[in-house]
Amino acid sequence: MTIKAPNAKKETHEISMHGDKRNDEFAWLRDPNWQQVMQDPTVLRSDIRDYLEQENAFTKDWMQDTEALQSELFEEMKGRIKEDDSTVPSKDGSYHYYSRYNLGAQHPLHCRYANKDEEEILLDTDTLAKQYDYFDVGEYEHSPDHHYFAYCVDTKGSEFYTLQIIDLTTGHYLPEKIENIQGNFIWAMDSQTIFYTTLDSNHRPDKVYRHRINTSEEDVLVYEEKNAGFFVGLDRTDSNRFILISVHDHTTTEVHYLDAYQPQQDAKLFQTRCKDLEYSIDDHNDVWLITTNADGCEDFKIMSTALDKTESGYWQDYYVPEEGTLLKGIHCFKDYLVRYERIQGLPKITLRHFESNQEYAIKFDEEAYELGLDPGYEYDTNEMRFSYTSMTTPNQIYDFNMQTRERILRKQQEVPSGHEPSDYVTKRVFATADDGTNIPISLLYKKDTAIDNSAPLLLYGYGSYGSSMPASFSTTRFSLVDRGFVYAIAHIRGGMELGYHWYTDGKLHNKKNTFTDFITAGNYLAKSKYTSTGKITVHGGSAGGMLIGAVINMSPDLFHSAIADVPFVDVLNTMCDDTLPLTPPEWPEWGNPIINEGDYHYIKSYSPYDNVSIQNYPHLLVTAGLTDPRVTYWEPAKWVAKLRNLKQGDKILLLKTIMDAGHGGASGRFDSLKEVALMYAFVLKLHGEKLTIK
Repeated sequence: MTIKAPNAKKETHEISMHGDKRNDEFAWLRDPNWQQVMQDPTVLRSDIRDYLEQENAFTKDWMQDTEALQSELFEEMKGRIKEDDSTVPSKDGSYHYYSRYNLGAQHPLHCRYANKDEEEILLDTDTLAKQYDYFDVGEYEHSPDHHYFAYCVDTKGSEFYTLQIIDLTTGHYLPEKIENIQGNFIWAMDSQTIFYTTLDSNHRPDKVYRHRINTSEEDVLVYEEKNAGFFVGLDRTDSNRFILISVHDHTTTEVHYLDAYQPQQDAKLFQTRCKDLEYSIDDHNDVWLITTNADGCEDFKIMSTALDKTESGYWQDYYVPEEGTLLKGIHCFKDYLVRYERIQGLPKITLRHFESNQEYAIKFDEEAYELGLDPGYEYDTNEMRFSYTSMTTPNQIYDFNMQTRERILRKQQEVPSGHEPSDYVTKRVFATADDGTNIPISLLYKKDTAIDNSAPLLLYGYGSYGSSMPASFSTTRFSLVDRGFVYAIAHIRGGMELGYHWYTDGKLHNKKNTFTDFITAGNYLAKSKYTSTGKITVHGGSAGGMLIGAVINMSPDLFHSAIADVPFVDVLNTMCDDTLPLTPPEWPEWGNPIINEGDYHYIKSYSPYDNVSIQNYPHLLVTAGLTDPRVTYWEPAKWVAKLRNLKQGDKILLLKTIMDAGHGGASGRFDSLKEVALMYAFVLKLHGEKLTIK
């Protein structure tokens, strides 16, 4: 070490709420002009920048002796990626649309063909990206008549997107450029109208506008949401008949719809929002199909109603799942309804023929796997596309004939450096929590790894927002697994792996179940000889970073080291600040400590930043993104400053802030691998032993 660990200054910042007083000594790290920083990182206050750069320099210095290892890891992970990869073309009328990479390219080409031998490049994002430090294309979509190609791009990582449109006949851009949008837009079926969402001053999507291309008409406000607790998004039904404006928080939905063929008409309300009523809609012939939790159906069901009778009083049951089956969503084709469900944590695809009502499920064999659905562009078709993967099986893309039930493998993910699934073991085990709940854990390791307490283990978790963590294939993990690590995913409460109750049992005043489940998983894996106490590295990002912060406060001796990516750790302060982008919409997830004293004290009891104490902590690597609108940079910065001030012992504490990116880190497909290589090098260095690929 040539650089001393930074020591952030302290400033008195007293907070009083519900009779409770706090002194947030590192509150100064929040720039009062943070909204401007999102748009222009150069305006960050100089003393804050100095501190972040000192932390970056300290991290670089401590990691300097791993630079060769980082390069080795990077090349390994890059070698598992097919450099000239491409997606399976998706048919839309007379064209097939797809994306592909040139050798060495960080970003893809978006292409199409009518004749397979005559490729047409619609957008070369790799060339565009070269002039920016950060470059991310959000949504992109061709017009229904195939004449135009629209896309939106973010060049700062702050998730403010700019929409641009290309005339595919001439190859020229249209003069209009729509800035500071959410990155969510929809073409109407006239191919002349685009609907898009804009962000308010607090970075919340709150308005929908209608834009007519090739005209000087002023864009028309179609919908405005006045409640800061609700986000606005755009979608369309599978038939392309309707454009949908979805207004939602985490527990309540309201949908407005427009005729996609008559885009000048006003939007119509489907069903007014009712607290805790969630629903989404699709259409088939003369009825709406509604996926909803109405009537207390916690795991959701399908209801139907006539197109002109949308209020909930008209809804009738169409399909009610068996107990223990979570309905995640549906896709409609002309002749078939496809359901995506989860049963005991495993995904399931079921198809129903509309006319006969006969249905069947697609069968899979592995113990733990993940599925994905790609409905494609076409509605009147018997072809459905899905993906299959497991922790040992690279991603497979299938075209499935819904009529003949024939399954055709269209693409097998290639691992150029080689991968033999039979060299690895994947399984699902269960840890029992103190309240008797069984916590699923997905495992991956080499079959010659000794299960005798000697293996190091990386335990990953998330456990929030009802997000299920897939037991899917990841090429990066093998750089640890091939060095003798066991890789584990704890499917803790707060996700939705075992049904909607799995989510509600890990939110609001049940949030601590998420943390104790994760600790239970770590203890189980040690007792079951997959690893041992003191050999466990824990990893989580965003709300999963909050998980990491909480468990190292609660049970620091269990873990050897920890990685917290853009961690949501300043939970109490953030939930008490209704000017931040995500705060009002997230009160149903965490509670509203501004108005509810019970919520305040419960959040305070687990908020990682508020519960840092004088104790030994595991080795810790923390990352942040300066322009991150989801978890603002000062959350991890404040947390590290407080940890550095209070922690005991000589365990290392590192903070790396990416000064030109946001929540997702580096934008290029190879640059993002460098961040993973840094994390893995951190873990490998700390094991103090020469771990080599077997």
